[in-house]
Amino acid sequence: MKVVVEADGGSRGNPGPAGYGAVVRAAESGELLAERFGGLGHVTNNVAEYQGLIAGLRAAAELGAESVEVRMDSKLVVEQMSGRWQVKHPSMRPLAAEARSVAAGFEHVGYTWIPRERNKDADRLANRAMDEQAGLAGPADRATDERSGLAGPAGRVTEERSGTADLASEAVSPPASWSGAGGTPTRLHLLRHGQTELSVGRRYSGRGNPPLTEVGREQAAGAARRLAKLDDVAAVVSSPLGRARETADAVASALGLEAVVVDGLVETDFGAWEGLTFTEAADRDPDLHRRWLSDTSVAPPGGESFDAVHRRVRRARNDLIASYGGRNLVVVSHVTPIKTLLRMALDVGPSLLFRLHLDLASLSVTEFYPDGHASVRLVNDTSHLAG
Repeated sequence: MKVVVEADGGSRGNPGPAGYGAVVRAAESGELLAERFGGLGHVTNNVAEYQGLIAGLRAAAELGAESVEVRMDSKLVVEQMSGRWQVKHPSMRPLAAEARSVAAGFEHVGYTWIPRERNKDADRLANRAMDEQAGLAGPADRATDERSGLAGPAGRVTEERSGTADLASEAVSPPASWSGAGGTPTRLHLLRHGQTELSVGRRYSGRGNPPLTEVGREQAAGAARRLAKLDDVAAVVSSPLGRARETADAVASALGLEAVVVDGLVETDFGAWEGLTFTEAADRDPDLHRRWLSDTSVAPPGGESFDAVHRRVRRARNDLIASYGGRNLVVVSHVTPIKTLLRMALDVGPSLLFRLHLDLASLSVTEFYPDGHASVRLVNDTSHLAG
């Protein structure tokens, strides 16, 4: 899906009270898909512009967009994100890095400068955010705005607020939880497959198809006994690879279900490094291996980059939510797809891929809410393997 993101930000004083706004539209039809806005406290125009861009890119990611055309009236942001201008100011560097991190999840992102008069919708939202932050928009104004089309997918109001003033306002309904998440979440019980000979040898195991070892089958049985206690599991979905299928079949049998294969949950393709140890891969391709460890856009020889994995796992997640929204799912997959789903839920950068450890047959649990919120409830639990 291709979308257009229109983003803006403003500061009354520069620096001063600031806010951002962003609009996401379908590229072909121009249909409004989502809107985002929020107050930022006391910051500069440039900071607010970057926050608008980040909010718009995140909204596009939530919609499952693959190609994004960003349109902004900030020459600075457009030129810096296009790589034509350097990011010199220290306060801009982390924002530019965050924007690039979100943008890396798309197959294509382009940046175009537009005059302010063609960016009226994003500007309107940024000003609304500043007005609300300053207490200038009363309850009647908010109610009118919410009735007049500030709705994204599934008719949800996609307004984003920040700061304690909004939480204290009597015009804002109390959040469903401390995070403000609303609606019934889709809960994913993320199970890594059991042991194989390649995992025993700590070798890159991507698209190869080694079977579970005897220990691996025991691990799958332990996970099945635990997950059989869950109520109302809508489906057990699995990577197409044998080791995941074996694990998923054990769980599905315990739940009285049939495992459903989802191709997007397959492990990373490690290409020529398949079956090698870390040291062997580093010795074979020292420069490439070093870059691969620090740049998620770099792929192993003949393989797949982590950015590519992120895009397909995001599409798989969106498809699962579309099919099983608001229900419990067991998702049996591999290290990288599971880490990627946890990264999405935590809304963090790619460093999580290298800093989070997941054991064989470990269980993690995350929830994705219909209003865009997410939460992580459990990570790398192996208590079902004890004894």
